Amino acid sequence: MTSRISGFYRLAPSERLAAAADQASLRKEEIEQIEGGLSLDAADKMVENVIGIMQVPLGVATNFVIDGREILIPMATEEPSVIAAASNGAKMAREGGGFLTSSTGPVMRAQIQVTGIADPYSARHTVLLHKEDLMAMANEKDPMLVKFGGGVKDIEVRVIDSRLGPMVVVHLIVDCRDAMGANAVNTMAESLAPRIEQMTGGRVYLRIISNLADLRLARARAVFKAEEIGGHEVVDGILLAAELAQVDPYRAATHNKGIMNGVTAVVLATGNDTRAVEAGAHAYASMGGQYRSLTRYEKNRDGDLVGSIEMPVAVGLVGGATRVHPVARATVKMLGVKSADELSRIIAAVGLCQNFAALRALASEGIQRGHMSLHAKNVAVQAGAKCDMIEIIAARMAAERRISVSRAAELMAEMDEKAKESN
Repeated sequence: MTSRISGFYRLAPSERLAAAADQASLRKEEIEQIEGGLSLDAADKMVENVIGIMQVPLGVATNFVIDGREILIPMATEEPSVIAAASNGAKMAREGGGFLTSSTGPVMRAQIQVTGIADPYSARHTVLLHKEDLMAMANEKDPMLVKFGGGVKDIEVRVIDSRLGPMVVVHLIVDCRDAMGANAVNTMAESLAPRIEQMTGGRVYLRIISNLADLRLARARAVFKAEEIGGHEVVDGILLAAELAQVDPYRAATHNKGIMNGVTAVVLATGNDTRAVEAGAHAYASMGGQYRSLTRYEKNRDGDLVGSIEMPVAVGLVGGATRVHPVARATVKMLGVKSADELSRIIAAVGLCQNFAALRALASEGIQRGHMSLHAKNVAVQAGAKCDMIEIIAARMAAERRISVSRAAELMAEMDEKAKESN
């Protein structure tokens, strides 16, 4: 398999699907599912009160090499230039060996909030004293997870001061294996609530997962050769842009949004919970007391750019839409992943790649050049352009830097007039 498909963007959609399906060994019925998307009947089984289907474009980012493996990246997004930028960034990373990843494993936290305790530190000690018994009780709720090596691995207890008095918060540390884990950890937390109330004398209110998955971190690193990305001046420009995101939350918000352009697109394409991953990422970026970038950039001794990312990525391969949605099943197969942990590391690599591509554009020709040329096509379609006329009008507007529906309409009128004169 190779993710380096020359001229992929020039192909018609059906030809792109055929090329990607060939590389990923998709069966005929899987190809048809991608083409057909989600049926109304299937949607009705996934959520409540279904009246229709809201679809977004599904594309494929090419050129990715992750941990030595060629991978085609399915991405579901409505934003122009995201997939093109990811493909371009991945191509530039190939000369440096592509992306190398690591992780902390698929570990999540469940929180059990205990209130109304006069002696919270004594209550904390009591819970920790009975930790092994509590872990065994919780693991009885999901013997299948335990069978596959998962389950509760530890219990932590925190005392938190609040304006409503002290609270004892019990954390269940759960290895979720190939599940995202929300259902499993919530069930475990609920099962322990009565026992914790009994041993502490307090009252349990919340017992629910935390989406700040700081024990489920995915990391990726890549070397971008200076000559591949435009020279040492571009390297220095990226370093300056990245540093602003470390010290200024106004810049960090946009910087991290660029990361999430790639991350969320893959999370959505694989049927995972985009809100959970988004919440975890932004909370993790704030853990030091100031909102900062999720990526870091350095210059190595050869003068090349080295980028890295570390972020929570709570995704699964079992349960939820990943198993129910036919397109999600096909995209997971396209990725060729065998575990949720592997999927999380691929997602981190895409986030780093997306961020690098945006920073390189900012440090060289500017972000608008590529983005606006794609945006111009959308505007041309809005004005009523069809077929070859879309490309011609979009190119004219991009060259003029006048991208609007009214300008597209003027150009269409000019083309119509010229066609009449030639006839």
